[in-house]
Amino acid sequence: MSRWKALPEELDPRVRQLVIRLRRLKDHSGLSLRQLATKSGYSASSWERYLGGRSLPPREAVEALARISGDEPTRLLVLHEVAAEAWADGRAGRSALEAREAADATATSGATVPTSATGTVEASEVRQPAGADSFGPDSIGPDSPSVPNEETRHGRSLRVALVAGTVALVLAVSSAVLLFVRLSDDESSASASPLGSATSLASPSPSPPPSGPRSYACVVERTGDRWYAGNSRTLDATLAEGLAGPEVAEAQCLLRRAGLSPGAIDGIFGPHTKRAVKQLQKRAGLVVDGLIGPHTWEALRR
Repeated sequence: MSRWKALPEELDPRVRQLVIRLRRLKDHSGLSLRQLATKSGYSASSWERYLGGRSLPPREAVEALARISGDEPTRLLVLHEVAAEAWADGRAGRSALEAREAADATATSGATVPTSATGTVEASEVRQPAGADSFGPDSIGPDSPSVPNEETRHGRSLRVALVAGTVALVLAVSSAVLLFVRLSDDESSASASPLGSATSLASPSPSPPPSGPRSYACVVERTGDRWYAGNSRTLDATLAEGLAGPEVAEAQCLLRRAGLSPGAIDGIFGPHTKRAVKQLQKRAGLVVDGLIGPHTWEALRR
């Protein structure tokens, strides 16, 4: 198994699930990045960004990796669609933040004079014509350079700051409206969307945390060569911090059976559960990322 670098802490959990799945397929294929680039048509540097969580892979790259590794692409495409929405939301937030920072930087600058020919020049760099000691009202003719006074410079800086601030506000409002519309569309089309059936068959996605705490029973018993706790029989559901459901409760029961403390058996993947998962992964010699996938399920059920 490849030893991957830890993904960025700020990476959205939905994008993190997709990247982890792609890493496992790449490991399963046994190909190097250069060989993967030759077979998929995407460069090795592109795959390095995709598998490092620095860039969202296109849909075609995801399909190509599934085809190369012999995996069914349906579940991967479901994960990619969810990750793409999360990536777009994060990019809108970053754009608004960058616009606000640009507005603040422009409002505090004020030492530059905008010009149409060179962009900006320092006010002290405006040169006087040869033979003249200083500029005066009578010395500026049709061909003489125009020197804006202090009031003009401050006025231009204020206008630029106002425009940048307005752009930042529009971006923030647009992001909020877009997020609200997407959530409304998801609620209204969840039962009618053809994607719903594919998700139920190919991707057991845990639901968000419920409004109130819920307790699950741990009925631990051994069937064949595996342990089960009576909440779920999954072997490959991908779980991460912030998710909830019977799959999380199953993992919590099995963590407790292994002598690790996941906190309350409430079906919510919180900090205590994540810490217990990392302890199990370290004990089993797995990648210590705090996420539950097929390899971690195998360690839990053995």
